[in-house]
Amino acid sequence: MNEAPNDGKVLSVTTDAGTFKRIPIRTRVVMPGDDLDAFVTEYAGEVVEPGDTLFVTEKIVAITQGRSYTLDEIEPRPLARLLSKYVVKTPYGIGLGMPETMEMALRECGTPRILFAAAVSAVTKLFGRRGDFYRIAGDKARAIDGPTDGTIPPYDRAVVLGPTEPDAVAERLKALLGAPGAVAVVDINDIGGNILGSTLDRAGEAQLVRILSDNPLGQGRQSTPMGIIRRV
Repeated sequence: MNEAPNDGKVLSVTTDAGTFKRIPIRTRVVMPGDDLDAFVTEYAGEVVEPGDTLFVTEKIVAITQGRSYTLDEIEPRPLARLLSKYVVKTPYGIGLGMPETMEMALRECGTPRILFAAAVSAVTKLFGRRGDFYRIAGDKARAIDGPTDGTIPPYDRAVVLGPTEPDAVAERLKALLGAPGAVAVVDINDIGGNILGSTLDRAGEAQLVRILSDNPLGQGRQSTPMGIIRRV
């Protein structure tokens, strides 16, 4: 197996728990209708070793669950158009800063919750505090991926929601592959990360976030939606 890191990334990282390789697994582009179990087995089945942690991006899990929508399938309501104007855009992703992604947040989380999150965030930003919107809106809102220039087609014209039952997905993949010490479904980007579901305990998930804190898979056209963590 080629253990080279993605461009601009490093292979190994040292944390308080030791030194670990983060080995990216290159794949074809996953498409709606693909079977996740077959996809993961095809690319990871022969490279995962006992004791490894396999981490899978939330995006490929969600796509195989039918939770990807092309922009022309989404008709934003006026409220979505209004709220999206106040979302801070970053170089790392559109987030809810476009009407289509905000519309899907309203559908996923419910209008009252999104309005409450927006209201609290508007107030706390006046005092220099950030992040309250997603803390209140929750993981479902945080996990919504919108299209960007660096996204692999056809997802440069699509909105992908967060996966359903990520803990169950992680348990199923671990049983399927047999070898890995743990499996995690992760939402990692260049400004932070979340473990959406895993076979780890809380401490293990916190350690995994630290190991992946520099986003070793990247978030553009790398086509590496899975990776292996291996202790050095």
